[in-house]
Amino acid sequence: MAIIIRLDRVLAEKKMKLNQLASIIGISNVNLSNLKTGKVKAIRFSTLEAICKTLDCQPGDIIEYVEDKDVENR
Repeated sequence: MAIIIRLDRVLAEKKMKLNQLASIIGISNVNLSNLKTGKVKAIRFSTLEAICKTLDCQPGDIIEYVEDKDVENR
């Protein structure tokens, strides 16, 4: 997949735990963990908006597009 989720990096920068974010935005820890590990195929804009608002970041800080050949090298 060419879309990389960088939620773990943003959480670390903001010194916030996954369960704290889940509680604030009203999503289960399991669903947020699946998002963080890239196990989901889609994200609702409302969820992305809540994450960005809470973490004071932009969608591009969380979601990154890379060419498939670049993914193999990471």
